[in-house]
Amino acid sequence: MPRTQSILVVDDELDIVVIFRQALARHGYAVFGFTDPALALEHFKLNSRDYALVISDVRRPRMSGFELAASVKAIKPDAKIVPMSAFEVNNLEFSTSAIKANDFLRKSVDNKTLVQRVRVAMAN
Repeated sequence: MPRTQSILVVDDELDIVVIFRQALARHGYAVFGFTDPALALEHFKLNSRDYALVISDVRRPRMSGFELAASVKAIKPDAKIVPMSAFEVNNLEFSTSAIKANDFLRKSVDNKTLVQRVRVAMAN
């Protein structure tokens, strides 16, 4: 039986991390959530082969979601990245980030949409 690929969720709001983890776990995904991007990146480094997808808030203190995504891609180029934000993110921010996002989530996304978008991102 193939192992389930894990999803990493990173947001500075613990409530978002918990909601995403619970919603995705109910649909069979192995989800690890972090509020600290440095800890999330360290965990990713140690377990990169297990991860298929990273969902990360783009606007956070200390390390932006774009910086985290660039570090993830440096470790595992085929990792899928889905940035998210409650704020407008313009094309310039994406183009200067040098990452190719597999999707973009607008907070607050409902659980049904979250699961659908994750399925599509994981399949591409």
